[in-house]
Amino acid sequence: MTIEILREYLTKRPFVPFRVVASSGQTYDVVHPENAILIRGGLVVAYGSGNGDLPDRVATLSLMHIATVESVQRRSSRKRT
Repeated sequence: MTIEILREYLTKRPFVPFRVVASSGQTYDVVHPENAILIRGGLVVAYGSGNGDLPDRVATLSLMHIATVESVQRRSSRKRT
């Protein structure tokens, strides 16, 4: 993974939520651009809570352990009939 690819995901407007998949298989969803920050050699992701409130955990991921990054579709608030 490269800083440039991660920067593209973080600066895309309108922002599109994305999932970071680590080499361990662990996944981290970035639902808002303020939930992640690029650092030299990696990415810090604030995640958790899932109720729209402030995140309750932080993960620091090394570039060499980020296997892939993929866009995540937001769930529709409409009920399906």
